[in-house]
Amino acid sequence: MYDALERRSFLAMLLVVSLAFLFLIKPFTGPIFWAVAIALIFNPVQNWLLRRMPGRYNLAALLTLLLCLFIVIIPIMLLISSLIAEGVNLYQKVQSGEISPGQYIDQITQSFPAIQSFLDRFNIDFERIREGAVATFVGGSKLLARQALGIGQNTFQFFLAFSLMIYLAFFLLRDGSKLVDLLIRALPLGDERERLLFAKFAEVTRATVKGNLVVAAVQGALGGLIFWILGIAGALLWGVVMAIASLVPAVGAALVWVPAALYLAAVGEYVPAAVLTAFGVLVIGLADNLLRPILVGRDTKLPDYIVLLSTLGGIVMFGINGFVMGPLVAALFVAFWGIFIREFNEPARVALGETTATREEQPPG
Repeated sequence: MYDALERRSFLAMLLVVSLAFLFLIKPFTGPIFWAVAIALIFNPVQNWLLRRMPGRYNLAALLTLLLCLFIVIIPIMLLISSLIAEGVNLYQKVQSGEISPGQYIDQITQSFPAIQSFLDRFNIDFERIREGAVATFVGGSKLLARQALGIGQNTFQFFLAFSLMIYLAFFLLRDGSKLVDLLIRALPLGDERERLLFAKFAEVTRATVKGNLVVAAVQGALGGLIFWILGIAGALLWGVVMAIASLVPAVGAALVWVPAALYLAAVGEYVPAAVLTAFGVLVIGLADNLLRPILVGRDTKLPDYIVLLSTLGGIVMFGINGFVMGPLVAALFVAFWGIFIREFNEPARVALGETTATREEQPPG
């Protein structure tokens, strides 16, 4: 009786302390998540180095982290800084009246009156759509300008988060397998099931990050390249916007290049409009269909509607990190239920089938 009370008290305190610890590290969710993602994605590089330098765990982790810095993190930081600079410049032009989003929309509708007729057929208020598009455009440029100001004012916080991510990524690369073994020993779920769940978590994380970010980066780079070739202003900015939009299923980067092609056609630039349309359909549009099965694989690919809901929900819950964390949570949800169905329901069906077969074999009476 007393031993049972001690055990329950200890488990209650363990739960309280664990929740307190999770609450304590909540402000660093972003750096922790990206450190885990870096460790999982670059784990094959770490293992490759260890096979050539047996026992040199610190050196292998350091070299792997340096490789990640030079080929991924530093280029992304340079891209983000250039994006914010272009966003500030765009916002200043919008404020000064040099750029008028509403004028561009009016130019398209004047050149293509069929658009207005099509919307009127379904009783869609074009003026409301126009106001929403202008507000979105102005709000987006204002957000980039605010982010630039925020980074300048919170430089210490930014470098603290960045340093924490790099620091954690180093130790996760070096001691990741030991930490997994420790968690397997600690969790009371059964070692085999726990190893399966951790393997699925690693697989889903790699697939989500590589599949979403790499495909988005490729589509954004292709979109920015064709904008630059055609002489469209702000090619870098629109390339990044296309990369973000590519995370939205069904439409993706077309949210950017289709209005651009319409505007080019509206102002009489028919050849650039045709080139942009052909490139958008044949190159940008097919990049997702060609790359995603290779990077993600068929087993972890989510339906488009789940990707859409999880991406939008992830942004609301986790901010900018939700582009990856939202689909990751959805993929883990699907994976966990798949394991549950396979391990708990199928044995029950087999047992039920055996019982039914036994009854059928028994002679009547």
